[in-house]
Amino acid sequence: MARRFRGFLPVVVDVETGGFNAATDALLEISAVMIDLDAEGNLRRGASHAYHVQPFEGANIEPAALAVNGIDPFHPLRPAIPERDALQRIFREVRAAMNTAGCRRAVLVGHNAAFDLGFLNTAVARADVKRNPFHPFSCFDTATLAGVALGQTVLAKAAVVANIDWDAGSAHSARYDAERTADLFCSIANASRDSYLRAEERARLLGWIEPNAAGTGPDGSKPAADG
Repeated sequence: MARRFRGFLPVVVDVETGGFNAATDALLEISAVMIDLDAEGNLRRGASHAYHVQPFEGANIEPAALAVNGIDPFHPLRPAIPERDALQRIFREVRAAMNTAGCRRAVLVGHNAAFDLGFLNTAVARADVKRNPFHPFSCFDTATLAGVALGQTVLAKAAVVANIDWDAGSAHSARYDAERTADLFCSIANASRDSYLRAEERARLLGWIEPNAAGTGPDGSKPAADG
């Protein structure tokens, strides 16, 4: 995985919020979905981690936003935790996955990723959370990827044309949207694998990369024996 994305670990993040302004509007749900690499070199959706979040003190919550995501922030049975706790739990899982994959940094994958990254970075600063594993501005946007690969930029439509199950009744939950975004990201990346392998071979010829420590290529193949 570290070789596939230049030392970055892609992690899908989705947030549900009380509006569009990261500085003033509440973070209400956050989900992170890991991306795994199988023995054949294909990306697969990994473990999901999702939390309901208590609105920070003084947070703005727009009724129109709640009408879309269906969240009742103050429902007595809502298992919400403080922002800081939710972020720290997510970050622990991400750092563990980074260590397993040998990656030096996580990169956020999101559908219209700038929105999710903006809320994540603002919440990190507000809650004074240390050791944020995510790159502060780089991200992988599946709206852009889907627009190029599939001709669709809306998550629901991109998922359907990519033959990914979509349940409209489950949408606008951070966990559900993150999992479908992860499936979409993996589908597009796997469909582009031949292009990646050609590019990696070109990079090797240019001297930019060396054979990995295990002595195998990104597709698991062994190099030809000398002589």
